[in-house]
Amino acid sequence: MNKNYNVAVFVGSLRKDSWNRKLANALILLAPESLKLEIVEISNLPFYNQDFEENPPKEVCEFRQRVKSADAVLFVTPEYNRSVPAVLKNAIDVGSRPNLENAWNGKPGAVISCTTGALGAFGANHHLRQSLVFVNVPTMGQPEAYIGNAAGLFDDKWNLTNDSTKEFLQKFLQAFEQWIERFVAK
Repeated sequence: MNKNYNVAVFVGSLRKDSWNRKLANALILLAPESLKLEIVEISNLPFYNQDFEENPPKEVCEFRQRVKSADAVLFVTPEYNRSVPAVLKNAIDVGSRPNLENAWNGKPGAVISCTTGALGAFGANHHLRQSLVFVNVPTMGQPEAYIGNAAGLFDDKWNLTNDSTKEFLQKFLQAFEQWIERFVAK
């Protein structure tokens, strides 16, 4: 299929020079032409509060609209205390409420976790998948993507320099494209 898909990318780390942001930018460059990846910032979202469901702040409305307009969603996350960073969980909560307006509903998704440790943020990857099941994001199961030892994968200009990681990520993105095609109306 030669369709273009808009993919909203959510980075679970707010740090300007985070390994996850570097990885997200590398994914943008490695993606096939059919996948238009764009990072959606989550740092300006207020904490979810049911009190603002009837009259949400502008940032919440814009965020929900951005999620709704995407064909698919991709999460790039570190692991904090064996779980998902609070800022990423908050973004999921903000986008999912109120219940009848769940912006995530039915969006095909994928998860890549990244850390400087050897386990590749395995715990966060799986914990995030639990939340995505509840908000009805059909999440690609294979290939799984746990990127470990991130400090050795990039040069000082954020370029991904490890050829085997590049090759793996390209295959991951090709599989994600096929996953998206299963869910997006043709």
